[in-house]
Amino acid sequence: MCNRYRMTAKEVDLAVTFGIRPPYEKDEEYPVGDIFPTGKKTPFYGKVIVQDGAERKLERMEWGVPTQVPSVRDPSVKLTKYVTNVRNLNSSFWRSMLTTPARRCLVPVTAFSEYGLAPGEDGKKPLHWFDVPSRPIFAFAGIWRPTERGNAYGFLTTEPNAIVAPIHPKAMPVILHDDDYDRWLTAPWDELKDLVAPYPSQLMRVEGMSSADAEDARSSVLF
Repeated sequence: MCNRYRMTAKEVDLAVTFGIRPPYEKDEEYPVGDIFPTGKKTPFYGKVIVQDGAERKLERMEWGVPTQVPSVRDPSVKLTKYVTNVRNLNSSFWRSMLTTPARRCLVPVTAFSEYGLAPGEDGKKPLHWFDVPSRPIFAFAGIWRPTERGNAYGFLTTEPNAIVAPIHPKAMPVILHDDDYDRWLTAPWDELKDLVAPYPSQLMRVEGMSSADAEDARSSVLF
């Protein structure tokens, strides 16, 4: 699961990249660096792009959609879990957002991280960072919904590509191509299923991995 990513671009750069017209918030908060999931007592925020009529807007939301899950100790007790990564697209909970264009969003990113499988010499799992060199700012396919604490978002995940799989074999975020932004925000869900796919590994870069292993991963694509 991707539970830490970076957004270090300024507001004006986000506006230019995603076609947002002023007015938008001043650069009082950004760049903020690493963004972490929200928690029951600690609200962490990220910026997302939503479609409002014919225009796009930049909004600040909590990262983590609250859901009720049964307690392991007592299933009759419901606990609040903040879900950051969305994988089960057949779930009725997520489907209501996926099938409503107004509940989809773009999550701007400059890099995302995953912990490696094997501990390093210090006994800790190394943190690897992934980015797209040709795209200083890219976007995850996101969804959002209103909650009692305000609006909250998550983003879709899919099978990992060849550069992510050696580090995190379970999943990777759904990275959208620039040409797919409008589709994600406006098109019917049945026309978007092809977007839920691994991003081409040869277009990505990873830090915290040997250069030879990184080059081998970039040279192959996992579909």
